[in-house]
Amino acid sequence: MNSQIIRSALFVPASRPERIPKALAVGADAVIVDLEDAVQESLKVEARANLDTFLSSNPEARLLVRINAPEHAGHAADIELCGRHAGVIGVLLPKVECAAQVARVAACGKPVWPIIESAAGLLELPSIARANGVERLSFGALDLGLDLGLSSGSVAAERILDQARYALLLHSRTAALAAPLDSVFPAIEDREGLTRTARDARDMGFDGLLCIHPTQVDTIHRALCPAPEELDWARRVMAAASSGEGVFVVDGQMVDAPVLGRARRLLQRAGESPA
Repeated sequence: MNSQIIRSALFVPASRPERIPKALAVGADAVIVDLEDAVQESLKVEARANLDTFLSSNPEARLLVRINAPEHAGHAADIELCGRHAGVIGVLLPKVECAAQVARVAACGKPVWPIIESAAGLLELPSIARANGVERLSFGALDLGLDLGLSSGSVAAERILDQARYALLLHSRTAALAAPLDSVFPAIEDREGLTRTARDARDMGFDGLLCIHPTQVDTIHRALCPAPEELDWARRVMAAASSGEGVFVVDGQMVDAPVLGRARRLLQRAGESPA
């Protein structure tokens, strides 16, 4: 399992290759070059060629790729491209609905991030999560909501989508995957809404969010960062842990393995390396 915390994973369209270096420089924890939804159908072949050229010209670059869906005509060519380049460190598989679809992508030798976007995919999540090659899960709230007939943006719709989030958390944990990423927040100008959404994702147990605009990255990182008092507590817990005692007390609270794990994770979220 890859335990790296991914707070932000920023999409950039392969049809705009000049934006790829800019996206890599923004400070997102991961950059996803998109061959799917962000690229209009008439530009799909050109977008794939753009990505091929970029990766060949920038062998030091490390990025993920969202390929086209399993039923798309360009799906196999996308997989072949990802398998040829060492700079592709993971493949996002959209609209996945069965473990066999994951297996076809995993055969290229790259970690796979399945994106659940339909009722059928959600129903097959237990087997998808356990398919060979899967590293972490995510979902597309807009596509899933459309498939389920939800009123997008309503409180009622969020209640249903929260059940999908719970399923991702549950199956990520039981399949020993990295923590999942929440769906994109589409209102680019709504920083307050993004902050609330990011904090909710954090408190639910998600690592972070997929994001669609560079300006969202800093907002997400700020929202996910632990409060100063939490970090102070975590540092004191880790310092006390260096004594080598199995169980000890900090601030009147017994510290055992689960509490130690929480302290370690808080420091990792802040970009600190626990001792």
